[in-house]
Amino acid sequence: MKFSTIFTFACTATFAISQAVPGTGVTKKDLGDEVIKALEKALQAGTCGACNTTLAALKVVSLLGDRAFVDALSSACVVLGLFRGGEDVCAGAIRLEGPTLAHDLREMKVPSHTSQLFCAHFLGLCGYPDVVPYTVSFPSPKPAPAGRPAPSGQEPIQIVQYSDIHIDPFYVTGSNTDCGKPVCCRVYEDSDAPGSTSSPAGPFGDYACDVPVSLEESMHTAISEIAPNAAFTTFTGDIVDHAVWNTTQAQNTIDINDAYAKMSARRLVYGTIGNHEASPTNAFPPTSVGDDSDWVYNLLSGIWSRWIGVTAASAEQDFGAYSTKYERGNLRVVSLNTNFYYALNFWMYRRNFETDPSGQLAWLVRELQAAEDVNERVYIIDHTPPGRDDTFRDISNYFDQIMNRYSGTIATLFFGHTYKGHFEIAYSDYSARSYSNALAVSYIMPSLTPTDGHPSFRIYSVDPVTFAILDSTTYIADVTNPGYQTTSPVWTKYYSAKEAYSPLISETFANDTSAELAPAFWHNVTAALQSNPDAFSAYYARKTRGWEVPACDDVCKVSKICQLQANAGAR
Repeated sequence: MKFSTIFTFACTATFAISQAVPGTGVTKKDLGDEVIKALEKALQAGTCGACNTTLAALKVVSLLGDRAFVDALSSACVVLGLFRGGEDVCAGAIRLEGPTLAHDLREMKVPSHTSQLFCAHFLGLCGYPDVVPYTVSFPSPKPAPAGRPAPSGQEPIQIVQYSDIHIDPFYVTGSNTDCGKPVCCRVYEDSDAPGSTSSPAGPFGDYACDVPVSLEESMHTAISEIAPNAAFTTFTGDIVDHAVWNTTQAQNTIDINDAYAKMSARRLVYGTIGNHEASPTNAFPPTSVGDDSDWVYNLLSGIWSRWIGVTAASAEQDFGAYSTKYERGNLRVVSLNTNFYYALNFWMYRRNFETDPSGQLAWLVRELQAAEDVNERVYIIDHTPPGRDDTFRDISNYFDQIMNRYSGTIATLFFGHTYKGHFEIAYSDYSARSYSNALAVSYIMPSLTPTDGHPSFRIYSVDPVTFAILDSTTYIADVTNPGYQTTSPVWTKYYSAKEAYSPLISETFANDTSAELAPAFWHNVTAALQSNPDAFSAYYARKTRGWEVPACDDVCKVSKICQLQANAGAR
């Protein structure tokens, strides 16, 4: 749509909306009606231009102030059913997120790269704009490739990973699992109470609900029994439940403290910050905007210091990251705040798209260069994986440049967020992906919360010298097991990556306990998934731990394998 058309519509909307101000006799409902009309027109037209037109109208509403914007958008939310759960969910979500969105719109130029990003991510009415060109600066050129380190042959160590635990402190056994809201197993009204519903929640969780404390404790007990001597644990974020319309800093603080208190049974925990740790959810302003997230950074820094020391915990406290040396080997662990790169973080939709929010990428380069200079291996732990559709493609591209440059230093990467069990590969040449130019692999952890599959955690077998991943074994608690609710969850081995995938490539490799699951290995796995339908079906089922496996036709299969081969900037 031409800018002149947008301008004409915006002027018309301005006149109508400007009447809905105090002293004119026009009500909040009138203002909401104008927003509803604009949104309905955009959705009916189904075009990028229509989306920009809607943003222009919403921009006018934002200029009336946060209160007017929140009231208008709340009305529109209820009428258009933008959130599942009714008026209280709409009102709560808009109350929390609306002021940030209003701030964005007041600054946003329409149309622009930013407005197109917004329309692409939230309404699907625009294609993704071209990546903003940006070349990451490095202090030294990449050394000549030396290949993956040779196996040490020493006895492997174990490390643990779990993610997306989403503990619900308000979970009530016997309450309604079919409550009509985004999170159930709570008592919202009398009909949800125990004894009043035909769909009661069991004592250890349900697929429609987040995690009760009983399931959280069961996981920690199982880890202690299965891997009592694990060297350390990586927790890749998301503690707070999914009631995003009703979060507070006070309750999130309680939830975060409680979760990490239970983790204290682990000898050493390397944590990272999930998008749900903030209140409002996803709200992580870069330092160029403000310090609204300092409360959660300070909270986590204080907690993490028990494992990584005060100096490391506070080094980058202003944006929620840290870098620390593992005490028992030549390994550095770098924890990033990838919430700056998350498409649902409204703070990122400002007039000018930031290529390096809070300077975190530049900081990462410094840490990786320092590690390279002293021949340290590096684990990178984060919450949201780059390269996905809900991560800004621009920053995925920039992050990929860093992985390419320091591929000889980065041993592997660990993520959560997707609730699925999968992996992603980074390449030096995405136009000709092959085992020979596969540079790095990211292990993406399925969730403890059972909303997308059976609760799970992982145990990795690791070379204690090179810190190469030798195997990845996923454990689950099968919610369909008859004893799950009556006795307790039974945690069992679901699959070993080496056992499951090595036969697709080499029977010899499967029996070699010292061989690394290197990026080249994982590329060869994707090649086998492409050519072997049965192998792909087995992989696809493992993503949800065998729970309600969706259909996946040939188009779906191509897309899913592309995702495996597209870590951090291929798309």
